[in-house]
Amino acid sequence: MPSPQVLQPVLKMKVDELFLNWLSDTATQSLLKDYLDIIKSGQHIELSCGDGQDKRSLTFNENNNVASQRNLAEKKPLPLGTPSSPLSASTLPSGSSSNTRVTGPNGRVLRRSVSTKKAQAQVRTQEPVATALSESIPKFYFPQGRPQANVNIDSLISKIEKTFSQFPNERATIEDMGKVAKACECPLYWKMPLFCSAGGDRTGFVSVHKLVAMWRKTLQTCHDDASKFVHLLAKPGCNYLEQDDLIPFLQDVVNSHAGLAFLKEAPDFHSRYITTVIQRIFYNANRSWTGKITCSELRKSNFLQNLALLEQEEDVNQLTDFFSYEHFYVIYCKFWELDTDHDLYIDQKDLAQHNDQAISQKMIERLFSGTVTRDRKVHKEGRLSYADFVWFLISEEDKKTDTSIEYWFRCMDLDGDGVLSMYELEYFYEDQCQRLETMAIEPLPFEDCLCQMLDLVKPEVEGKITLRDLKRCKLSHIFFDTFFNIEKYLDHEQKDPFSIIREMETDGQEVTDWEKYAAEEYDILVAEEAANDQCNDAYDNPLSPLGQHISTELGLKRHFFQIPSPHCKLELDEYEYEEDFE
Repeated sequence: MPSPQVLQPVLKMKVDELFLNWLSDTATQSLLKDYLDIIKSGQHIELSCGDGQDKRSLTFNENNNVASQRNLAEKKPLPLGTPSSPLSASTLPSGSSSNTRVTGPNGRVLRRSVSTKKAQAQVRTQEPVATALSESIPKFYFPQGRPQANVNIDSLISKIEKTFSQFPNERATIEDMGKVAKACECPLYWKMPLFCSAGGDRTGFVSVHKLVAMWRKTLQTCHDDASKFVHLLAKPGCNYLEQDDLIPFLQDVVNSHAGLAFLKEAPDFHSRYITTVIQRIFYNANRSWTGKITCSELRKSNFLQNLALLEQEEDVNQLTDFFSYEHFYVIYCKFWELDTDHDLYIDQKDLAQHNDQAISQKMIERLFSGTVTRDRKVHKEGRLSYADFVWFLISEEDKKTDTSIEYWFRCMDLDGDGVLSMYELEYFYEDQCQRLETMAIEPLPFEDCLCQMLDLVKPEVEGKITLRDLKRCKLSHIFFDTFFNIEKYLDHEQKDPFSIIREMETDGQEVTDWEKYAAEEYDILVAEEAANDQCNDAYDNPLSPLGQHISTELGLKRHFFQIPSPHCKLELDEYEYEEDFE
């Protein structure tokens, strides 16, 4: 294969072309002939920078050739010192000879003409450089938040010192940190981040001096809640949050929130609940899919607002975005039903049983390919952890959110080029056709299905569906279900077309598809537990498929803690947090 031709600069070629055009001009040839006659006659030629009365102007004709209108009219040679001369720089006089003159054959003084444009350019270059405009542009980038002019740090520090004076030896334990957090003008559940950032996790207490020094530095460098929260929880030298950074903070929420008091009797479930909340935080906030939540991502999410509401709301189930125990329970029960060997991991065979084998086999293979999972160790073993299952279930039951659209787009984009080609769509649709045929349902030909989907999505580029196209489309859930979820695909096919239109109009609904699903599934679990309790009471059997329950003050609904299997012998105490975040 011949090597590619190296690109060469074309400026010299253009200059040569212009020179030849100038040289071939009749006026130029006459001019040069006159100069040649002067040289042959032995006369001395002097050059001058023409600024006298006999100054001649240069013009450009239509062919971009340089000529002197007056010289053309008088048939007299143009001085060699003009900018139009093609002679090399070595033949030109120095700048000190600007007063010299050129004497022509008739004794007239020829003056060197200077281009007006060139003279103006020289004047401009000698002008003083103006001050940089950036000095007057106000600062607009604040990675640590916009500084507030009305913050009185000294007054706030005095308030903190006054609070510490109430504690023995001016030392605060974790039980006292609620008052300290309020003195710092922070939400209540910032108390553990404040405690750990001041070294309390190592000594068991925080002195007033360490807390004041830490908080003063934080106020001076961090100017909004997002940057402060990241600064308190992040590892030294990091400006982002990783999953394990949130564990101590959430453990304190479990230990101290009134709505989770019932969990004190089931410590084995603390890690499961904390794992679920962490995954939901990253699912909603970590829009970059890096596994690291930055200050910017935290600002754009509603997590800090929910954390502030946690102080006011006694029922955690009302905070459905992150902290709902009912949502955790639904996710965990669904996982436990699939985890037949109860090793807290599921494989492809286990996941295939989800929702009565609704997910196609090709999509299940993609889920285990590592494209949407974070645990590399588990990926190599061909398994799915509970943390990854949280992402799967939320994405499966609500395909309208940006995260879920990105989740399934990654799975369907087989070659990772950022575009769903017609080949990739056909690859997944073949599985759907086979499933329909086994159900004695005649599938729609791929060409017809493709036309429907293209009309549904309306991609910007014909024949290529991008992530942007699907996010813009309000019916992305129908698109995804068509290619890998047989049950939901049939449900969409049986729906009234007008109901789909109404669904598009009410897209900004307050209750999401995930919240609907979680509420329905929780009610089903409660009903099953009630029926099992009646059956077990009759036989005086303490074990039930959903295990023992502990009544709480959260309302009429009861919360279950035992793993839903009467034959499990797994030691839950051996299950560590780190297994969820590897």
